[in-house]
Amino acid sequence: MKNIITFGAGLIFGLGLIISGMTNPSKVIGFLDLAGKWDPSLAFVMLGAIAVAFFAFRRVEAKTLTVFDEPIHLPAKTHLSKELVIGSMLFGAGWALAGFCPGPAIVALGAGYQKAFIFVIAMLLGMAAHEYLYKK
Repeated sequence: MKNIITFGAGLIFGLGLIISGMTNPSKVIGFLDLAGKWDPSLAFVMLGAIAVAFFAFRRVEAKTLTVFDEPIHLPAKTHLSKELVIGSMLFGAGWALAGFCPGPAIVALGAGYQKAFIFVIAMLLGMAAHEYLYKK
């Protein structure tokens, strides 16, 4: 039952990304192009997601177990570090250049977009480089 619910949640999330246009790199780049032909439509998608996440996180923070009786592990760090700021800047630059962030890239990869394949490979290489550099 757990796998069915998890699959259903992932399917709904993926469909939401497709319907909202988050898997379309040109739409995402248009949203991020504030100085050019700005497309504000994704701002409504993000505002809706923030509203849902705000209340969902408040509810989760008050609990210690998931609906499957497994422990909830939330990040404990609350301060900004140099690594976090640099990583955020790299993430934003990659998002702006490619038009993908990780979730929509995986959905677009499943749909067969070649750009998504290249992005996911670069993302995995970046994750591997991070692990290699920070394990030392």
